[in-house]
Amino acid sequence: MNKPLAGAAFALLLAGAAASPAVAQAPRDAVAPAVAVNFAGTVALSNCSGSVVRVPNSLPTDPALVLSNGHCLESGMPAAGQVVKDKASSRSFSLLNASGSKVATLRASKISYATMTDTDISIYQLTKTYAQISSQYGINALTLNDAHPVQGTSIKVVSGYWKRTYSCNVDGFAYRLKEGEWTWKDSLRYTSSCNTIGGTSGSPVIDTTTGKVVAVNNTGNEDGGSCTLNNPCEVSESGAVTVRQGINYAQQTYIIVPCVGPGNAIDLGRPGCTLPKP
Repeated sequence: MNKPLAGAAFALLLAGAAASPAVAQAPRDAVAPAVAVNFAGTVALSNCSGSVVRVPNSLPTDPALVLSNGHCLESGMPAAGQVVKDKASSRSFSLLNASGSKVATLRASKISYATMTDTDISIYQLTKTYAQISSQYGINALTLNDAHPVQGTSIKVVSGYWKRTYSCNVDGFAYRLKEGEWTWKDSLRYTSSCNTIGGTSGSPVIDTTTGKVVAVNNTGNEDGGSCTLNNPCEVSESGAVTVRQGINYAQQTYIIVPCVGPGNAIDLGRPGCTLPKP
């Protein structure tokens, strides 16, 4: 994992996988111009990075959401198979503007959802709405894309903790990514220039063409170990294990969109929602 920088030991998780052969590649011609990707809407946690996010149907009057990693929870990393749902939290987040300067402290009312099973995400509900954040601080939420990203896409990993941006492309997808006791499905693999480090966990992965969030940064193979803490391995459908030392990964976020109902409530019973249930 791109481990948290404070508190208990940090490890990246999940049963990893080899590149998915069925994923389409981005076209190489007629490429749309890149949008400006900056720090606006990102946040710094005490030990990780994150971002204020919305789904396409979120309303300005909805309580805002912050997205980070499950392994960044203030209570420590969830065990394999564990799901946290609607748990009270007063965690604070430093909200950044485009240049990376702190403009406000936001506060959670609860952990709407968190897990390290199949994916590695935490979703906090805030005490302020999107409209309040926009009017008071001039910051708009980042939008989660509702479709699977494609291989070759130009992306940026934007860390609010370090106020640092990494630029690379989607190299491919791991059928399963395994780290210690955790396994993640269909993980997004970066090309080598996104050499993320501890503290970048939870950073939004932004498509530079659309400006939308396609994944959340979470881990990388540091030492060449196989399927161990901080050394995730990819596992193919046939069970073949591949180790890619120095390569980093993220968890796709389009799977979150079907699970967000009216009022930004996480509803695991909604049609199309595949997030693990408690």
